[in-house]
Amino acid sequence: MYLADQAHVPYGDRSEAELLRLLAANIALLEDEGVDAVVMGCNTSCAVAAKHGWPSARVPILDLIAAAAGAVAASGATRIGVLATAATARSGAYGDAIRRAVPGAAVQEVAAPKLVPLVERGLRGGAEVRAAVAESCAAFAHPLDALVLACTHYPLLDAPIGETFGAGVLRIDPALAQAERAIAVAPPDLRDAGSKRGGVRYLTTGPLAPFRAALREIVGELGSRDAVAALAPALRAT
Repeated sequence: MYLADQAHVPYGDRSEAELLRLLAANIALLEDEGVDAVVMGCNTSCAVAAKHGWPSARVPILDLIAAAAGAVAASGATRIGVLATAATARSGAYGDAIRRAVPGAAVQEVAAPKLVPLVERGLRGGAEVRAAVAESCAAFAHPLDALVLACTHYPLLDAPIGETFGAGVLRIDPALAQAERAIAVAPPDLRDAGSKRGGVRYLTTGPLAPFRAALREIVGELGSRDAVAALAPALRAT
């Protein structure tokens, strides 16, 4: 089950109190649906939880920032940039986690508030995107070995980000490490990716039509066991 809280994006512009309320509501909704674990895909939610603690939950919660820090450590990079939402950068959670995983690392966290709205509009390239990426990335003050794409939206802009930094800077998508952690907590008989026995239920708190369109663009053709739905207004976090 994949929950997209599109009714409340962008998260990076919200207060910590709002983010904590949305986080608790989203986790409660997933638990009510009977999930066995919550795999967080929202860096901003993880950042606010790093500061204030996770809401009470009956199931394990996999922290995306912890997964990212492990990926940075495995890369061998010591000069790391973190491109994030304003709330994530403000929290300093990435810097704290990376420095614990890589003692002595030089970490710079930069907010890129213009990027999420572009992705939500369906933009992946073009002059407007390139200008926004260049403006955001210009804030890094020193040469980098690696750049962490510290927002779920940013890997969708990997091409213009890569053009800005060049091949010499490794780009790290925390979602890849998080997916590996998710596989590790699944029962052994479900870990065979080739079995194709499962399906995905995609839920959004926002309008259904643009959500379907975004899924077609990002995921491609959905499987026969996949389903797409919008939550009833009464079930949305408000």
